[in-house]
Amino acid sequence: MKFIGITGGVGAGKSEILAYLKKQPDTRVLLADEIAHELMEPGTDCYEKIRQQFFGEDIFLPEGGFDRGKMAAVIFSDEEKRRQMNAIVHPAVKDYVLRTAAAEREKGELQFLFLEAALLIEEHYDEICDELWYIYTKEEIRKQRLMASRGYSEEKVQQIFASQLKEAEYRSHCKFVLDNNGTVEEACVQLDRKLGIGEG
Repeated sequence: MKFIGITGGVGAGKSEILAYLKKQPDTRVLLADEIAHELMEPGTDCYEKIRQQFFGEDIFLPEGGFDRGKMAAVIFSDEEKRRQMNAIVHPAVKDYVLRTAAAEREKGELQFLFLEAALLIEEHYDEICDELWYIYTKEEIRKQRLMASRGYSEEKVQQIFASQLKEAEYRSHCKFVLDNNGTVEEACVQLDRKLGIGEG
């Protein structure tokens, strides 16, 4: 089994690529965001730690759980709080990913296990994945996508871009670069070639 980490800037079109990979036989896709949400449900270790750390913040729902909008507002307006949240959630996600990868290797049924995470490089997933792949899309295209699909202002898009790694950094860590500046079909052709689909 090959364990591959996939990353790329916001608006790079990762969702379509991951949806395509999910359809491939003997392939499983893990999404770090979804894992984080699951690990933050009431009753989990993560949830209890967040409750203690953020006690007094207006981010909790009456019936338990978090108001995700309020939580985002709190952690994105305060660098220290964002650091505290990440220090709780990221190690838990990494632990879950490591255990899942080990279990899948043990079962021996998969050909590929993919992990998509925004902070793949920053969180040193290169140390646990067999290789990293970078989905490259020009900034201008990403900006247009984000403004159209999420209604972001140009200013907000620039803020997000500024907080992410530069292209050279992505390229220096990733073994394979998928060019996603064209259509989804064109991107999938590159994937087929890389995965050896349709050969032989």
